[in-house]
Amino acid sequence: MNIPLLVAHRGFMEKYPENSLRGLQAALEEGAPYIEFDIQSTADLELVLFHDPDLQRTTGTEGSLFELAYQDLQQISAHEPARLGECFAPAPIPRLAEISQLLQRYPDAQILPEIKSATLERFGLRPIMDRMIEILAPLADRCTIIGYDIEALAYARSEGGFPVGWVITNYDRQTLETAQRLQPDLIIGEVPMFTPEERPWPGPWDWMLYDITDPTLALAYADNGVELIETRDIAAMYQDPLLARRRLHGQHRGSD
Repeated sequence: MNIPLLVAHRGFMEKYPENSLRGLQAALEEGAPYIEFDIQSTADLELVLFHDPDLQRTTGTEGSLFELAYQDLQQISAHEPARLGECFAPAPIPRLAEISQLLQRYPDAQILPEIKSATLERFGLRPIMDRMIEILAPLADRCTIIGYDIEALAYARSEGGFPVGWVITNYDRQTLETAQRLQPDLIIGEVPMFTPEERPWPGPWDWMLYDITDPTLALAYADNGVELIETRDIAAMYQDPLLARRRLHGQHRGSD
């Protein structure tokens, strides 16, 4: 039986605010070998961990992230009050540059930063990707840059030497032909683009599927060639003894 590696989707987002340093650290403490998080830009080109261009869903504050400088965000808390109440307030919006410090305590963990297409469209590919490459350069040996935009991924590879992961929206011949041209290191799809009984397209890439919280389903996909499973509830998934075999025991709480 093949056992997949788990990816913490926006950190341990089932129990903590998404894309927060607290939620990412909680996922790492649970033994996540990979953490995934989203990257957007502020008006002054400060790259931050945030999913939506709009602030409302995760902060309860009206407005656009794209229209605020990073300094303007200091009084805004992304603790997801509508979903989680006030128990995690305040939750500052992290800068991408803060990830290096967090990962110092988890030397075996890998990261999957996703550059959001809305930021590329608003501020331009080159200035955003140059800034992202600069910040992530010290983590190049443990970082795969992911996203939907194939030009941005090609740029990250050619200019920064990063492995890249392409998030696909369709599972069809045209997408396969694009993948064969791009040759990503990772292809990322959503359940149920294909069933657990199907073997996904072979190629020089690994596969990752999101968002799975059922260990049985994760193991079924892994048996047909899906190497990475992204989940919002890393702790619940590690209740399964098979999945737990591949957690990073050296970093989760209670370990020796």
